[in-house]
Amino acid sequence: MKITNHHSAPKKIETRGLPHRLWMLSYGIAVMFLGSCSLLPAKTFDTQQGDIQAQKTTESNPVIVPPQIFSSSGDPNFVVKVVQQVGPAVVRIDSSRTITSRVPDEFNNDPFFRRFFGEGTPQPRQRVERGSGSGFIINSSGQIVTNAHVVDGADRVTVILKDGRTFDGKVLGEDPVTDVATIKINANNLPTLAVGNSDVLQPGEAVIAIGNPLGLNNTVTSGIISATGRSSSDIGASDKRVDYIQTDAAINPGNSGGPLLNARGQVIAMNTAIIRGAQGLGFAIPINTVQRIAQELISKGKVDHPYLGVQMVTLTPENKERIKKVAGDRLNITADDGVLVLDIVPRSPASVAGLRVGDVIKSINSQPVTKIEEVQKLVEKSKIGTNLPIEVERNGQTVQVGVQPAPLPVRREG
Repeated sequence: MKITNHHSAPKKIETRGLPHRLWMLSYGIAVMFLGSCSLLPAKTFDTQQGDIQAQKTTESNPVIVPPQIFSSSGDPNFVVKVVQQVGPAVVRIDSSRTITSRVPDEFNNDPFFRRFFGEGTPQPRQRVERGSGSGFIINSSGQIVTNAHVVDGADRVTVILKDGRTFDGKVLGEDPVTDVATIKINANNLPTLAVGNSDVLQPGEAVIAIGNPLGLNNTVTSGIISATGRSSSDIGASDKRVDYIQTDAAINPGNSGGPLLNARGQVIAMNTAIIRGAQGLGFAIPINTVQRIAQELISKGKVDHPYLGVQMVTLTPENKERIKKVAGDRLNITADDGVLVLDIVPRSPASVAGLRVGDVIKSINSQPVTKIEEVQKLVEKSKIGTNLPIEVERNGQTVQVGVQPAPLPVRREG
């Protein structure tokens, strides 16, 4: 897991890879980076989070039964009924932000430029960048969720309902780490979506996507869940902390923030990205994650994610051989599996605790780890400021280290 990507330390170990090109689906400001039915009755967004936690406590190994899509009506046109049921709760979100170009210092400081331009020294230029995405209403009093990259840095956010009404939106909070944001509009008695349970999704289940791709409002596509539990590193979005749902339902720029629905019309994920140049490879954030982040954004305006301050790689025979060629005798890697620490951010919790480049993490909080994704999940579940026991192998010896995670420093785009 790469906990941070904006530092480099003197002893950083270089590795090579071929990252995917992930296209976040906000039309107009697209940025290049690098299931479905609930076992419970439909819930509202406000009440289901507590029920999910209770279910996890009482059902450690729930029996997952695939839904019978046509069992209730036998109607093959079930998509039509879902769209009629939930369509009014899906919105279009237009955003704009002002970009100011900086005047190079030489124009202000160099006598030549001052003599050439005189009093007409170039002034900073401004341009307005516009984008469009999707979202869905989670509360009848006007709370909406979308992707953080849809509204990131926006000076103005406009929400357009399916019935044509337009509202100014206020961003309540955005979390770049999971790419979830919440918006509020001044309206009441709005339609909302029923919420499914993304913890029980299975590949092959039917799904429906609704959004505004390429400015084409209220576009409906359908497909299946292709896979669950796709890690951020699997799809080339290593700066995110999300296990994605993969779908072949057609999604395009402008679908960002729109709902992915099951055959019962329950939202089970938020559409967020595609791999550019591929077909049928779309990714969505599970609704259980969206709910958890959205509630924190609504209550606090931000989300604090635990942070260690390390860059790591899963130790495989191939990676081990590559690192030996690069590092030579500087590292003595005796372990054959685990997670190798490649770099440590100065003055980070990991640095303060005494973790070292070359350490191989074997367990966190007494839970064995062999992949960076496992480390990421355990760190994400830890508590900021509370001691987190980490067992590492260092020069053939087992060493216990206690790290106190700090809030993850987030650097925004733009």
